[in-house]
Amino acid sequence: MTVIDFFHKNTRATIHQMTYHRFFLLVSGWAGVGSALLAEVAAPLPSAASAITVAATSSLVSQNVFRGQRVSGAALQPAVEISSGHFTGGVWANLPVRDIGSRRADPEVDLYAVYNLKWIDAVSIAPGVTSYHYPRALTDAGAYRTTLEPNLALNGMLAGGKFTPKLAYDLVLKSVTYELAGYYAVALPALGSELDFTFIAGTYRQADGVNRAVPAVKARGDYWLAGVAAPFAISREAKFTVGLAFTEGRQVVVDQGNSARTPDPLAVGRGVVTLSYTWSF
Repeated sequence: MTVIDFFHKNTRATIHQMTYHRFFLLVSGWAGVGSALLAEVAAPLPSAASAITVAATSSLVSQNVFRGQRVSGAALQPAVEISSGHFTGGVWANLPVRDIGSRRADPEVDLYAVYNLKWIDAVSIAPGVTSYHYPRALTDAGAYRTTLEPNLALNGMLAGGKFTPKLAYDLVLKSVTYELAGYYAVALPALGSELDFTFIAGTYRQADGVNRAVPAVKARGDYWLAGVAAPFAISREAKFTVGLAFTEGRQVVVDQGNSARTPDPLAVGRGVVTLSYTWSF
């Protein structure tokens, strides 16, 4: 197996959580958060003395596709998020239950943090960081077990929706990502719910995709996601969310040294169904 073959089998296009925490990583956490996102910029930012809130979410996804790259088949995705004042942080995991693409995906555990600061009216700036962990990654075969991705996002309101341009750079993979996300919520009072629409488009350039490869393996590509979710309150603290999204990786190519660029077979277009339960306290 060549180094580029290994990349095709194990790569993950690295830049998310499209906003500051992978939005439950692009396909599992976007469900049911539209209203909260829309209110995030419109409302005054909380004071530093705000109370601590905790949200625990358990999701089941039909497959895990991250930034246009298929990572695994059906998976459980538990997450815990803590918020206080301007700060939000949490942990998210992907636990495949079938069709594990590589040991790199079994499991994946990510830690994230973001600090949201008001900049001008209806616009806030949010520096953050995500640490990706793959405890079973085969380092001798060229995989990384940990990467670190600082990011910077702007959150703004326009025509009743929220728009978030974002810049991220993975310090290990030497990967820069540019992303634009949009969110819009439509109330469904008759059903006691809403429709939360999400759209994301991004592009990345990666300079060191395989551990200890000489010369370095490089990759580039684009991706997009469009989704809709409907949350249903079970109680004051709990809700159940059903979501559907389509995501696709486009023009994703890999090259090493003077070799010709080759398409990455993990860059696909897939529909993803998400079922999630969230308990907040």
